[in-house]
Amino acid sequence: MVTEDGRGAHHVQSLERGLAVIRAFGADTPELTLSDVARATGLTRAAARRFLLTLVDLGYVRTDGKYFALTARVLELGYAYLSGQALPELALPHLERLSEQVGESSSVSVLDGTDVVYVSRVAVSRIMTVSITVGTRFPAHATSMGHVLLAGLDEAELDAYLAAATLDRLTSRTITTGTDLRAALARVRVQGWALVDQELEEGLRSVAAPIRDRRGRVVAAVNVSSHASRTTLEAARRDLVPPLLAAAARIEADLSMTPAAREHG
Repeated sequence: MVTEDGRGAHHVQSLERGLAVIRAFGADTPELTLSDVARATGLTRAAARRFLLTLVDLGYVRTDGKYFALTARVLELGYAYLSGQALPELALPHLERLSEQVGESSSVSVLDGTDVVYVSRVAVSRIMTVSITVGTRFPAHATSMGHVLLAGLDEAELDAYLAAATLDRLTSRTITTGTDLRAALARVRVQGWALVDQELEEGLRSVAAPIRDRRGRVVAAVNVSSHASRTTLEAARRDLVPPLLAAAARIEADLSMTPAAREHG
C-alpha cells in the first residue's frame, strides 16, 4: 500500500523527522537554537522542541538551555555502519601491505563512546599482554588511534567526550587530565598523525593516522604498533609514519569510491 505522497504505509514519519533534526547539525552548524532547527527541518517550533528534548533524554544531543549540539554518542550511528559495511573489507589489503612493509602489526578502529573499537587488523607479532581482535575495545585517551579520532571531533563533541570519559591511569605515562589531553590533540591536528609512547601498556609504542570520508570528516583511524625495545621514538617517526600516512591515503581513496566503481576498479 502506498500513501498519497508516494511512501509505503510502513513509513514512520516521526523517525524521518528525528533523523532530519540530527542532520541539521554539521561542520558549519555545530550549535543550533530551537529556531535554527525548526527552520532547517521545516518543523514547527513545538515539534522541533519535542524532538530535540527527546534526543537530549537519549544522550544524542546536549543543551545549555539556548543552544543545542550533538554529543559523541551520535558516533555510535556511524560505527554501526562502518563496522558492518565497507571499511573493514576495504582496509584489510592495505593493512596487509602496510604490515608487510614495516614488519609490525596494523589496525583500523572507530570511536564508539569513549572507546576505540577495532574493526580490522593484521597482526604479525604478539606485542601486548592482551589479545587484540576485531571488536576489541580500548579507552580512547590512552591510544594513538584514540588521539587521532578525538582530534577529529569538534569542540562540542570533544566537550561531551571529556564529560563522559574517565581518564584512568593505565601506566605511568598515561594522560589523565582534560587539559593535557587537549594539548596532545592540538599537536595531532597540526602534524596530522599521533604517536603514543607506552600510555596504554608498558613497552607499547604506536603511531596512528586519520581516515577521512569524502567530506573530510575523520571517520576512522589506522595505526602501526611496535615494542619499545625494537623501535625508538625517532625510528617510529622516521620509519613508521611515512608508510602509515601512505596507507591511510590509499584507504581514503578506496573509501571515497562508489561501490560500483570499487567493483570495476
